[in-house]
Amino acid sequence: MPFFEGIEEFQNVHPALQWAIFIVAALILVVAAVSIVISIWLAIKYVAFNRRVNSRNLSGKDAARMILDRNGLQHIKVSVVGSMLFGNSYSHYFKKVRLRRLTTKKNSITSLAMGAEKSALAILDKEGDPDMKARVALTPLMYLGPFAFIPIVLLGVVIDLLVFNFSGVATLVAAALGIAIYAVSFALSISTLKTEVKAQARACEILKQEDMATEEEIGMMKELFRLYNIQYINDIIMEFLQMLLKILEFIAKMQSGSSSKN
Repeated sequence: MPFFEGIEEFQNVHPALQWAIFIVAALILVVAAVSIVISIWLAIKYVAFNRRVNSRNLSGKDAARMILDRNGLQHIKVSVVGSMLFGNSYSHYFKKVRLRRLTTKKNSITSLAMGAEKSALAILDKEGDPDMKARVALTPLMYLGPFAFIPIVLLGVVIDLLVFNFSGVATLVAAALGIAIYAVSFALSISTLKTEVKAQARACEILKQEDMATEEEIGMMKELFRLYNIQYINDIIMEFLQMLLKILEFIAKMQSGSSSKN
């Protein structure tokens, strides 16, 4: 195939596998382009709703504190996150609802939505929601999975050099293990989405029942949540394609190595 000419590691790979690698790589570029469009659309809506003051004049922090207190979660703190590392989030381990500084201070539709949704995650945690339980138990693996592949493979290479005299066995085993962890991380991303959707629905329900937002405002929040979900789904698809590409490249290297020995 012309697009693999000059790449030595693909010279002995079956054409069908080369095509598969090329198609997946092309899909990654397409999904990346779609992600940019979604991000721009989400940013526009976020800013627009963030400029509109909510009817109850509640900041994100006020809304979160009110919802938590009314649901027996006085022990859950509402903290301010000054960086973009965590963003608006809920931590089971630290018993905190983390809100960005602007979300904490502003009394906008966006701030109200974020404060309510992250507080709803704490409520799901308190109620023992099964999806939330799975998310809490496996969160470390979900976040470490995508970053574990390269270190695990490098460890395999080192073991090959020191123990197996450049045989490549440890490298192949390590690569397979890295791919397996990556696959588990991908599966857990789907579980995370389920809890976010549940929390969004619960937040809208609470805001309506407690008269903390009008029907129009809740409609805006639902639109914002939908865009967040679309972006998250797009990220899951990207993660799946990247995992698939790693698997195909792994198979290609095995095939190439086998052919060179013959």
